[in-house]
Amino acid sequence: MDDFKGQIRSLKVYGTDFWEFYNKQTIKVQDRIFWAIRVIRDIPHVPEKYFKHVEGTDGIYEIRISSGSNIFRIFCFFDEGELVILLNGFQKKSQKTPVEEIERAKKLKKQYYEDKEKSAN
Repeated sequence: MDDFKGQIRSLKVYGTDFWEFYNKQTIKVQDRIFWAIRVIRDIPHVPEKYFKHVEGTDGIYEIRISSGSNIFRIFCFFDEGELVILLNGFQKKSQKTPVEEIERAKKLKKQYYEDKEKSAN
């Protein structure tokens, strides 16, 4: 997903949660996910319809995807300016985002920085 000429942001996947979510989706949903990721990667000002800060969190964002009547979310955060770290995804089945999914994203973000710190030493 990185090393694309003209891109505004780089995206990286941390851990396995994103890929586990992605691989369970239909080809149509996988295409929508990559379309949304390209929007975030390539457009300077991404509309909130596709990318929004999660209220009550310290810098966690959700990538917002819909396919037909299905709604999906992928949590991510920024590291080093324009580097977006993809964490976990889920299918949204109610108005409110499940607290356990937000907590999972917070835990993965914390783990990311712990791993980064270890590798720097």
